[in-house]
Parts: sequence; C-alpha cells; structure tokens
Amino acid sequence: MLKVLSGVDFKVNKGEKVGLIGEAGCGKTTTMKSIMRILPQNASVPHGEILFKGKDLLKIDKKELQRIRRKEISMVFQDPTAALNPVFKIKDQLFDIIRYGGTYEEGRNPSKEEITAEAIRVLKDVALPDPERILENYPFQLSGGMRQRICIAMSLVAANDLLIADEPGTSLDVTIEDQILRLLGSLAVGKNLSVILISHALGAVRGLVDRVYVMYAGHMIEVAPTEELFSNPIHPYTQGLLRAIPKLTGGGILEGITGRIPNYLNPPEGCRFYPRCDSSDPNCENVKPELFDVGKDHQVACVRYGRK
Repeated sequence: MLKVLSGVDFKVNKGEKVGLIGEAGCGKTTTMKSIMRILPQNASVPHGEILFKGKDLLKIDKKELQRIRRKEISMVFQDPTAALNPVFKIKDQLFDIIRYGGTYEEGRNPSKEEITAEAIRVLKDVALPDPERILENYPFQLSGGMRQRICIAMSLVAANDLLIADEPGTSLDVTIEDQILRLLGSLAVGKNLSVILISHALGAVRGLVDRVYVMYAGHMIEVAPTEELFSNPIHPYTQGLLRAIPKLTGGGILEGITGRIPNYLNPPEGCRFYPRCDSSDPNCENVKPELFDVGKDHQVACVRYGRK
C-alpha cells in the first residue's frame, strides 16, 4: 500500500489566495482531490478530517457533497482538453452547469433565456470574444487558451466560496499561462473567493497569492507569507526550488536538487527529504519533523529548528 500523504496540515481563510508548490509527484493534486473527494476508487483517506465551513467533507453524505460541488467549491484541472467533453458543444456543457450549479435557488428551473444570458456573461468575464459564436463551437474548434478560459468560466459558476486551480497553465505556452493566471487572480478578487493555486511557475505564484505552502513527498515542509518565503526560505528543499528558478539576468547553468522523490511504498522513517539533503544530520533519518515556528506566520518542518 502506497503511503502518499502523511500529516498534511493545510488551511485557507475566507478570501485568501494560497499557493501550493513542489516537484511533480509530491502529492499536491492528490491533496486537492481529497478535498473534492474525487480520488480513484483504490485510494482512501483513513485518518484525519477535511473541514469546510465547519463540516467534515469526509463524513457528509453524497447529496450534500454534490450540493457543495455545485454551489460552493470547484476545481480547474491541468488539461482543458480532458476536462471538456469533445462530442458536446460548449453551450450544452456550460448550460447544464449554470442550470444546476448557478446562483439560482434550489429547486428553481431557470428559463433558457436566463441561462443563455448568464453563459454569455461568464464567457465575457473570462475575456472570450464573440461568446455567442463560442457557445456553438465544439472544444476541438477552440485553442488551448480558449478551452482553459471556458473551464475557468464553468468553475466560477459553481465556486461561490473556494476555487482550486491545479496548474491551470501547464498545457499552454508561457504567455497564455501568464494571462490565465492573472485572469484567475482578478476574477477571484472580484468574487471574494478563496483560492488554492497549484503551480510550477513560482514567479506567477509570487505575484498572485498571499501565502505559500511548500510540499515534499506528501508532507507540508514549509509555510510562510509569500514575500517572506521568497526572501527568506529556510527548509533546504525550499532553498533548492528557488535556486532552480531561471533568472532574467542569466548567470550560467541553474542548480538542481540531486536525487529523486522517495518511493511511497517504503518512504524514509524520518524526514522524507533526508536522502537528498546536504544539511542533514543523523537525527533526520529517524525523527519525523513537525512544523516549528521560525518567525511570524512562518513555519518549517526541520529537526534543526525544532531543537532551538
């Protein structure tokens, strides 16, 4: 049995934008799928709780979970091509979301005119030109950036409290990715949404979120306000990630982090970063570090700071 997530402690305040960063395979998407309860059938969350507005999402029934997914929490996935059904027009997919997940009262059946007007409005909100024409298109007739904007529009219809964006620009070129991330940020501010942004683009994270969590091999290893984390990274893994960011000034070959993420089938007993860490000591091999306070709202999971 794979032990992927272990002791994940994560919170988002109302209206706050939070970033989640780390290498591919660190458990970021798995954490977010746990919130949405869309993990594969062979995966489970045996311990802990996921609290949303005082309710444990792991314990509520399917009817309540569906209501929360339709009205309060939504998720933008990495690949817009996979997120949209290729055999239905955009209007067929968007209209259903508006009908069942919009701001209408439970049980009310909005008219086709109301749904069409709302669809045009949300497409304009995500800066799509000629929304009437786009509604008649199939996904394959649109560019990757346009498809991702449609996915964002669909998510905003359903998200009245929390929007989870799982690397929404991964399949796009860098200029379109920047537009998508900035669009997400401005729309979230307009609706006063809480946002969890998963991204490899650390520069984009720095410009969009209030607080950053760093995740490694299923553990939260550092959390701090955004500017504090980028100006004063403490965990060796966080320092390695920031050293790997390309610089506009150049400066030679970037430094990487040696080694690879541990096998989740048999992860290290202590710190999971221990085998790759240049600053480790013998305690790291056997002692699982907790998050220790190292400054105002700044915590790090490293035994070196736990001894202070």
